Amino acid sequence: MITKEPVINVGIMDGVQEVRGTFHGTFQIQGTAITGNFSVRPENGKLVVHDAHGKAIASAASIECRRVNNATFTLRDVTIGIQFHWERKEDQTFQGALTLRLRDTGAIAVINVVSVEEYLASVISSEMSAGAPMELLKAHAITSRSWLVAMLEREHRNIGVPSQRSLQQGHELIRWYDREDHDLYDVCADDHCQRYQGITKILSKGAVDAVSATRGTFLVYGNEICDARFSKACGGLSEEFEYAWEDKHIPYLTTIADSTVHHTRILTESQAAAWIHSRPDAYCNTTDGAILKQILPSFDQETTDFFRWKVEYAREELEEIVRTKSGMDFGMIKNLVPLQRGPSGRIYRLNIEGSKMTMTVGKELEIRRWLSKSHLYSSAFTIETERDAQGIPKRFFLHGAGWGHGVGLCQIGAAVMAAKGFKAEEIVKHYFTGVELKKLY
Repeated sequence: MITKEPVINVGIMDGVQEVRGTFHGTFQIQGTAITGNFSVRPENGKLVVHDAHGKAIASAASIECRRVNNATFTLRDVTIGIQFHWERKEDQTFQGALTLRLRDTGAIAVINVVSVEEYLASVISSEMSAGAPMELLKAHAITSRSWLVAMLEREHRNIGVPSQRSLQQGHELIRWYDREDHDLYDVCADDHCQRYQGITKILSKGAVDAVSATRGTFLVYGNEICDARFSKACGGLSEEFEYAWEDKHIPYLTTIADSTVHHTRILTESQAAAWIHSRPDAYCNTTDGAILKQILPSFDQETTDFFRWKVEYAREELEEIVRTKSGMDFGMIKNLVPLQRGPSGRIYRLNIEGSKMTMTVGKELEIRRWLSKSHLYSSAFTIETERDAQGIPKRFFLHGAGWGHGVGLCQIGAAVMAAKGFKAEEIVKHYFTGVELKKLY
């Protein structure tokens, strides 16, 4: 395990044709000092940096912009919530260094080089309001730090080792997503990894204090740093790792009831229906506006039905969504049939039966993507089909539970626990079975 604080590369923007921003203070680029507005564009197979007056001051395929003292930089029109229902653009300000890389496609990758603890202060503020309860912020800091460094250590051990994340055999497509989709940087700045929006969202000392109070503290299991996952709301039962990602059982990422009372693991379709159509006792079963306002960023507050939700599609609308998102023409969709669920009720193998073809799709995120213009809140849903007199589907109703993959820490549940007086260590040990806390640097 590590003994000192790492420095990481965070992908802020990727695949863009131009970068515009402002250096607040002095940055050094290829021996030239620059401050104020700048822009970057590909020209003749290289990236060219222009100052506020349009003068070219640097040219290369890879350009490093190093800050002097505590200078910061702002990037214009950074996309957040990519492919989610809250996608939008923001101007964001960052500390640390700036690296610009030209891809073979001619597009630009924009990378922030920053220390882990600086990164975490932003993550905690970006994932939730910096005004959230301190014990929640501390629990999230420990969780986020553990996930990040476990990922870095895993990638270091597995350099050159191929991994299977998409499997298609006959009429079945199983796919999952993890941070290894990134090549030029360690993590991205969006929900695919962890939300990181620079110092833009650090609006109070809460996140900074939480990171400082837990500096170098990790969740550890079996002498390894835990791959500590988290999602917005588990829906009452957390999910197990293997039903969202690779077929590997991780003992500390097992199903727990997000409650003081016992809830039975989902084993059958009838149990799934009873569970999803109920509102069981759970920490994340809250409508407390004061708590939600404290912990959710403003754009997450647009989502109010995260614990139990309903989506309705006309058959033709769903057919168009599935055709667009999957790239496959199923013809008339006749049936949606859950084949396998995880113990939280999340479907990880769904059969889509059409007049032209039938396909089984998984895992949970691929199902959520195929059945929505953005993403379904989760794959824990039941299907109700309205048919005409000839038995042809007219409408599909999806009744669902939870928000996200449901593995590990439940952010809204953890917030309610903190509001009830639980300490950070109690919160993380509730969601991660059998773990210990260790300070490694």
